[in-house]
Amino acid sequence: MDLFDDVEIGDQDEGETMEKEAPDAMKKLEAEKKRKAREETMRCLANMQHDEGQGSFDEVPAKRARAEDSESEEQMENIIVHTIRTDNENCTHEVAIPPNTTFSELKQSAAEPAKYYPFQLDAFQKQAILCIENNQSVLVSAHTSAGKTVVATYAIAQCLREKQRVIYTSPIKALSNQKYRELEEEFKDVGLMTGDVTINPDASCLVMTTEILRSMLYRGSEIIKEVGWVVYDEIHYMRDKERGVVWEETIILMSNNVKQAFLSATIPNAREFAQWVCSIKQQPVNVVYTDYRPTPLQHFIYPVGGDGMYEVVNVKGEFREDKFRDAMSGLATAGDSAGSFQKRRAGTQGDSNVLKIIRSVASNDGLNCIVFSFSRKECESYAISLKDMDFNKDHEKGMVKSVYESAISQLSSDDQQLPQIMNILPLLKRGIGVHHSGLMPILKETIEILFGEGLVKVLFATETFSMGLNMPARTVVFTSARKFDGTDNRYISSGEYIQMAGRAGRRGKDDRGTVILMVDSAMSADDAKQIIKGATDPLNSQFRLTYNMVLNLMRVEGMAVSWIIKNSFHQFQCHSKIPEIDKKCSQAAKKVASFKFPWENEMKTFVQLQTELENTREKIMKIQRTPKYLVGFLHAGRLLKIKCGERNFKWGILNQFKKEINPNDANDNIYVCDMIIAIDGNCRSDPTNPATLVPGFDSANRKWIRVPMTTERITAISAIRIKIPEEIDSFDGQVRINGVMRSAVKRMGEEFPLLDPILDMEIKMPQMRDLVDREKSHKARLDIHPMTKRDNFEDIRKQYDEKLDAIKELDALRAERKNLRSTLHLEELDNRKRVLRRLGYLRNDDALELKGRVACELSASDELILTEMLLKGLFNSLDVAQTAALLSCFVFQDNCSAPKLSTELQTCLSELHEQARNVAKVSNECKMELVEDKYVSSFNPGLMDVVSQWVSGASFNEIVKTTDVFEGSIIRCLRRLEEVLREMINAAKACSNKDLEQKFEDARKNLKRDIVFAASLYL
Repeated sequence: MDLFDDVEIGDQDEGETMEKEAPDAMKKLEAEKKRKAREETMRCLANMQHDEGQGSFDEVPAKRARAEDSESEEQMENIIVHTIRTDNENCTHEVAIPPNTTFSELKQSAAEPAKYYPFQLDAFQKQAILCIENNQSVLVSAHTSAGKTVVATYAIAQCLREKQRVIYTSPIKALSNQKYRELEEEFKDVGLMTGDVTINPDASCLVMTTEILRSMLYRGSEIIKEVGWVVYDEIHYMRDKERGVVWEETIILMSNNVKQAFLSATIPNAREFAQWVCSIKQQPVNVVYTDYRPTPLQHFIYPVGGDGMYEVVNVKGEFREDKFRDAMSGLATAGDSAGSFQKRRAGTQGDSNVLKIIRSVASNDGLNCIVFSFSRKECESYAISLKDMDFNKDHEKGMVKSVYESAISQLSSDDQQLPQIMNILPLLKRGIGVHHSGLMPILKETIEILFGEGLVKVLFATETFSMGLNMPARTVVFTSARKFDGTDNRYISSGEYIQMAGRAGRRGKDDRGTVILMVDSAMSADDAKQIIKGATDPLNSQFRLTYNMVLNLMRVEGMAVSWIIKNSFHQFQCHSKIPEIDKKCSQAAKKVASFKFPWENEMKTFVQLQTELENTREKIMKIQRTPKYLVGFLHAGRLLKIKCGERNFKWGILNQFKKEINPNDANDNIYVCDMIIAIDGNCRSDPTNPATLVPGFDSANRKWIRVPMTTERITAISAIRIKIPEEIDSFDGQVRINGVMRSAVKRMGEEFPLLDPILDMEIKMPQMRDLVDREKSHKARLDIHPMTKRDNFEDIRKQYDEKLDAIKELDALRAERKNLRSTLHLEELDNRKRVLRRLGYLRNDDALELKGRVACELSASDELILTEMLLKGLFNSLDVAQTAALLSCFVFQDNCSAPKLSTELQTCLSELHEQARNVAKVSNECKMELVEDKYVSSFNPGLMDVVSQWVSGASFNEIVKTTDVFEGSIIRCLRRLEEVLREMINAAKACSNKDLEQKFEDARKNLKRDIVFAASLYL
């Protein structure tokens, strides 16, 4: 049966198809001194309805935020937001106006347009271009493939017409290369600066990564003085935890005279971002927002192991509850086949499900198709599983071969024989591709080109493919609704789903895009709605201080580090929350005041006594859980009380236990109990994900399952043991367990007799005797407490608990308010300065020492450790290969098996660890808390031997055989290493060490060869 047979196709809606300039810096600094510590915090005050025909508007200002000064009265400054009415309901246009600035209507230019387009512009494109023609900054927030690039090209065309320079910046080098190629074909006068490559740096239009732009601002580049506009592509990347701060720094440091165009995917707080830019640049900032998707999407759920897929959201955006229930029913009837998919996702069962979907998509004219998986190995496994499928015709195979051979022709004959290079061609000829970070860059670009030309029909990719590259498809498939984010196995967020699903539907080619979500475990309708129809992730600041930032800002005369902190988006967002917190504080205080009880003091003493009893019992239990006392009593059938956080599973049955190495401490062991616990059979739970389990000991429809639990989850040890049936998953086993437990509860109640810590477990330590005596005393006092004699005790206790909850809520709100009002990063700044003084980077008057000037040159990795090693002469005795190998520890981040290092490399690594421990010690003494062992282990030696061989002249084919790391990951590490070496050359110049400068240069030359630095196909 075709997978789409049971689908009702919804109707498609019809629609109309480095230098902050000195005067500015000084003005801001003087303003800060006069205002002392006042922080600007502006929020929207009112919506202003503006009629374009008449040019009139009504203002209704309202206070939304405050800026607190510890030494002066609070002052308010208001950002006014005007909502400009447009003729198209799919486009919202607002403009943030600085305080004391008169709103002026945008006017159509009488001059010839800077650029014409061979198609009808959408409403949001017209509005954004109107902003550019009026020389006003603009944030364009729209879905993938909506046409945001039109706005960027118009800004560039206008700058070139006005003889101004324009900078186009993007978050990743691959996207910069692609944009350079596109813009160079159109405008000619275009250059590229990515660190790896510099082409035509004197061009009027410069494409560069944001890190390069930040560096130019810090160094006071003359180019910046000639710039009229900066285009920030993919500005929503600012929420990236590691690199998002780079965008924030760049926006803050940019001259107020420069206009900025921000291109973003849809973000719910676009207005807030514009208000922040408006507040720090003191210029109008427009927001042109549209959630209109030119090609509507149709969303399906495919229950793994089932025999069909179900349309849960139609092209009108309507969530279909009936189809969702049918999908979950299909998952339930799939039984074990769904469960096995969870355990062996990249195995036979997973492959067969993907195979079904691909065949159905192909038969329904759904190609080309992107299949998103959250594992690089899974991507390759899925691609190989399509061994019997061929999507390309003979002439297409010839075109693939021609593109492929042209791409690899720049490689040496040895590199052309690499396994990854050789193995990919047969897949590509059949129209099947793989795209992930472990792939060599030249192969990724080849596959991107082939996919863009329609010669790759099915592409298996990780989520990085959805960032930036404009590669739409007819169909998008998700192999799972869950992903492991390094900490937890969680559902993908709505923002992640929207970003990837947005690749479905090619504008002008498809009447709709198809998105298929494979679901391998039960999920609620609310979870499905949250993923598929939830709001996009907000653009939240990831601002953080770094030593390089602090030192560079202190090097610029007249620039205060506190100035960039107070102008950060982080600070703006914190203060914008204060009015709402104030409102909640007031409500919470009124609620607390409403509780007035005559018996309150009595209840207070009762609760204090009860809390002391619980704390004493927990101390007793902590000792009982010590392995030397507990292990002897971990017999099969023992009843143990289990609690996970707030979820109390009550009594479970021990099946067996085992000893494991503690992943956080190799010298410590942990004991894992295989527990049989009761969960609620009425609730959808995933046994492979304990966080989804719902306690069901008291449930009439409870189900007993086996779940691993560490001994820390044990809250009581019963003296009772029961006999465990052989097959607990069978119907008979479930009945027997239920019967035994019901019988035990009926005879003894839920409070089973416990093992006595002294008499039974023979814990003779004096501390235990004191705790047991204290427990008996507290219990006796509670038994005779007057509150227990009250007939309505339960009602009284409930009322008192409500008051305690209200007090906790009020205290939490007040603490949050206090944190929001304080400039949190200023305390961190003081601590970082203290570290820098202790290590000799700063004088007491904050002037830079030699170390500080050297560290200013290092931003690609840990500037402190590199500076310490450089100036202590640790590189002096190393040869070129050893130097490069040691520096690889700063840039390699993947997991791999531990390498066998030579004595020389092991010595280098030990010296690095010694410097790291010293920096960690000083940091902790200066209240910059670092977990020493974790910090030391962050310097990953996984590729030291590989890098040493490569710099010594080994071929790439030789080095890949010595490691289990993906080829693409090796190349990425070597390219990042080249960036570090470039900075180390500058650092050696800063300390006038010619010998080291030459050594780093030699390492860089030896590194930069062959396939590792093959030119991008986009250049």
